[in-house]
Amino acid sequence: MSITTLAPVPTRFLTWNLLLGGLNNGDDTRLRKQTEVVAGLEPDFVVFTECAGWEKGDERLLLRTADAAELTPVLMARSRVSREPKDVINHTVMMYRKDRFRLKGRCLLAPGDAHHAIIRARFQPVAAEFDDPRYDFFVLGTHLSHADGDKRLSDAKWMTDYAGEFPGYPGQAVAMGDFNAPDRDLEDWSRIPQNMHARYRLVNPDGSFGGVDQRALQVMLESGWQDPQALTGKPRAATVGYAYDNERVPWSLDHILVTKAVEVRDYVTLDTEDLRDLSDHLPTMCDVMLGANL
Repeated sequence: MSITTLAPVPTRFLTWNLLLGGLNNGDDTRLRKQTEVVAGLEPDFVVFTECAGWEKGDERLLLRTADAAELTPVLMARSRVSREPKDVINHTVMMYRKDRFRLKGRCLLAPGDAHHAIIRARFQPVAAEFDDPRYDFFVLGTHLSHADGDKRLSDAKWMTDYAGEFPGYPGQAVAMGDFNAPDRDLEDWSRIPQNMHARYRLVNPDGSFGGVDQRALQVMLESGWQDPQALTGKPRAATVGYAYDNERVPWSLDHILVTKAVEVRDYVTLDTEDLRDLSDHLPTMCDVMLGANL
């Protein structure tokens, strides 16, 4: 069998916390506008977090959103901690562009243990031979706990294996989602209500607070995952901090990380007044060249 050598493939990754599935008391106007934004950006891979209520009507919202954005669902993973009644079931969703990439495998990491979900999927460009693993890559999608730093750290450790060389794993990988892990420290904690400090700060053995809790993000970076900001030398805008009057802290809680084998071209937080009206998180996008460093 002849093995084709492929040119590097320009690829766009996008992650967005939709805020309650894009719904306002059952009204899907916001979700339709969010879908229009995604369709206009033409991403190849998307991880949506906080897709609450998308299981209703035989997953109608999942399928409609994928169709309108010209994407194909990989998995819709229900959160382990979804609350009842059933209209508050949370999901993490991964989608991809089927005309450009082939899905070779999919699974959930830590099923039944992850706070929300950790999706792992294996892809390759459609031009590659199915049995040729040279151009395979992993995409990981997750939503880490907003309230428990220890659980964020525990779930993040499930993704550290994919940061570098590992038998049977492709060297190229991208991890994205709402990590709920601040990207910077905060000197003035009075900017956040005291009852919310436990979300974002280290908790000492005696119950007192320490500094900002970046452990989930830091363990991934220490394991070999790369922050595209460091690779491009271009800082991006914060993804939260504009929606609530009592929490005006410009943090990036949503992240896209890459392995060393992935060549990054651009990494941005998309920030406009219209986007700020659509969710309490802004979408994050990363453009890469897959196969450029093989």
